Amino acid sequence: MDKISVLGLVIGIVAIIGGQILEGGHVGSLSQPTALLIVVGGTMGAVMLQSPYATFVRGMRMVRWVWYPPVVDYPQLIKQVTGWSQLSRREGLLALESAMGQLKDDFARKGLQLLVDGAEPERLREVLEVEINTYEHELKMSARIWEAAGGYSPTIGILGAVLGLIHVMENLSDPSKLGAGIAVAFVATIYGVGLANLVFLPMSNKLKAHINRLLVQREMIVDGLVGIANGDNPRIIESRLQGYIF
Repeated sequence: MDKISVLGLVIGIVAIIGGQILEGGHVGSLSQPTALLIVVGGTMGAVMLQSPYATFVRGMRMVRWVWYPPVVDYPQLIKQVTGWSQLSRREGLLALESAMGQLKDDFARKGLQLLVDGAEPERLREVLEVEINTYEHELKMSARIWEAAGGYSPTIGILGAVLGLIHVMENLSDPSKLGAGIAVAFVATIYGVGLANLVFLPMSNKLKAHINRLLVQREMIVDGLVGIANGDNPRIIESRLQGYIF
């Protein structure tokens, strides 16, 4: 689990609630199911309207990356690619067929298959770069649904505030109903701004960071495979791949 994500969310929520308590307010005053329904439901509806079905579903599934990020082991990858290079120098490119069956990564398997099939280095890079660009586009489009949610949420919060004030104006003759309407009005704004800046936008940025890590992983695979195709020394390939990490 990504502990810093949990810690950051907890600190943000505790700071807001703590500030409310220090100012003499009550935690219960921040609990307004109606306001939450307006903000969350309205925001999700807007995001669904702007997103293709596949992009929206993929973005929802990617939320788990905030807490359980995809595993990217750069040192192990360098060791693996260097092993491929050493194997190809000893036994030839056809020997890499035995390594393909051990791979779970479809991208790496496809690259090895192209290498075994005798693809020229530049052609190999061209084919794999196209796949990387498509992969990047799809993942970033999915991550952007949370960025979009961060943009819509404050506005939906204002809409909730207006609805609350309308409710207040309709019940001016009944003072007992004024408090609930005013509460919904102000709490909806808090929910809209709070969710945008504490949840949606940070989640989007965290997902983009993980996507960049996955892209670096694929770029390393491409660089290593092209080096093997060019017949580079395994030590040179290893040194070049080390430059991707810090």
